[in-house]
Order: sequence, then structure tokens, then C-alpha cells
Amino acid sequence: MAQTRNKRKRKHRGTPAGTIERPGRTGRGAVQKDSKAIARERRAERMNREPTWKGAINRAAIAAVVFTALMFVLRDETVAANVLLGVLVFLFYIPLGYLTDRAIYNFRQRKKKGG
Repeated sequence: MAQTRNKRKRKHRGTPAGTIERPGRTGRGAVQKDSKAIARERRAERMNREPTWKGAINRAAIAAVVFTALMFVLRDETVAANVLLGVLVFLFYIPLGYLTDRAIYNFRQRKKKGG
């Protein structure tokens, strides 16, 4: 039967009285930020990043692949027709996604400045 509990990695140091002294945690640094604060900083950094065409292309590609797969399942068309529809969706989603990202970014920047 497989062992269910992890074996300890270090030896326990026993004293003559039978008590066990365990060393403190040495893996972490003495000063560490709160994980929620780190997550908050990362989110703020991500929200303040300007949108890029590369990001819009990646998002459009994912959406087009999902859309094309759905079209294969839902429509009884030829492969070429479904792929053509997927390519059209991809080409339509690129500028649509970029302009949406740009509008949201501009809105956040105006809100941050206070006006």
C-alpha cells in the first residue's frame, strides 16, 4: 500500500529529557510581503499596461478557434465554409478587441487622473 504521509526531510533533535527540538523555518526570508499585497500590485501593474496589437491578435485567434469548433458542431456545412467563417471572425475580432482594450485603458487612465 502506498504511503499516505510525507516523510520528514530533517532529523528531529532529541534532548536527554526526551523533548524534541525542531529548528525554525529557514526557507523564507525574514521580511516577506503579504501575498494579498503582491497580488494587488500585480493586478494594478497589469491594468496600467497599454494594450498591444499582439495581445489583440492572440485573443482573436483563441476566439476564432473556439468559434470555428462550435461551427463544426452546430452547423452542417463543409469544412472549407466553416474555416472561412473562422478566418473572417479572426479578422473581425482583431481590430474590435484592440479598440475595446484601448477604450477600457483610456477610461481607467482618465479615472486614475481624477477627471
